[in-house]
Amino acid sequence: MQFVLQFLFIVLTVVSVWLFVKKIGQVRRNILLGRDETINGNKPERWKNVLLLAFGQKKMFRNPLVAIMHFIIYAGFIIINIEVLEIAIDGLSGTHRVFAHPLGSLYLWLINAFEFLAVGVFTVCVIFLVRRNVLHVKRLWMKELNGWPKSDANYILITEILLMSLFLTMNAADTTLQLRNYGEYAHHPTGNFAFSQWLQPLFANMSDHSLMTSERVCWWLHITGIFAFLNYLPYSKHLHILFAFPNAYYGKLDSKGKLENMPVM
Repeated sequence: MQFVLQFLFIVLTVVSVWLFVKKIGQVRRNILLGRDETINGNKPERWKNVLLLAFGQKKMFRNPLVAIMHFIIYAGFIIINIEVLEIAIDGLSGTHRVFAHPLGSLYLWLINAFEFLAVGVFTVCVIFLVRRNVLHVKRLWMKELNGWPKSDANYILITEILLMSLFLTMNAADTTLQLRNYGEYAHHPTGNFAFSQWLQPLFANMSDHSLMTSERVCWWLHITGIFAFLNYLPYSKHLHILFAFPNAYYGKLDSKGKLENMPVM
């Protein structure tokens, strides 16, 4: 059975990555339709823009509270998905929490940090859903945002809420099975995690087998959701999540409004 699951994971990974690479290839082809331009020089300033504009979301800080919430979603979602490396190794090799033993107490610290970020992302996404669909924030109710722009934003927010919920539920089920000394879970003790431990009472009346099934379902839905999110991005305005970094690095450093002279023919 384990071999079948490993094979299914390989198929899921290969198909997801292939579809994503194919779509990004189409985007790259469209970009290359433009005229070549030499962009170089002042690398320190360019890296500064990457840190402030792409990662730090500097332009959003005209509204500090909203900017901080955007940063929590942006940075939190990216950092949390470092765990995809462990999921990939576990899926390919048939292991379970492969980094738990090598990292020791550091592993508990990392997952706790991920859970803090997951709760932050979950909370902010709920707030943004309310702002977009309940509260009449003027700029979010402009007619230009009707239709796909509004739906696209809602899809992204709901997906992130589901992914964070699956992550926390998976951890809660996993640690509960550890406490019960059930099967392979007993051989990968991690200790209770910061937030998912509060979900453990939900599983108190479940049998070991049912709880293991729940943990595995959450694991599969979590990684499948991440692959689905990855392949949705090229069709979404949120593709800037990926292209913000090269755009910030290669952006023009001249003062705004400066015009290039037309070449003399």
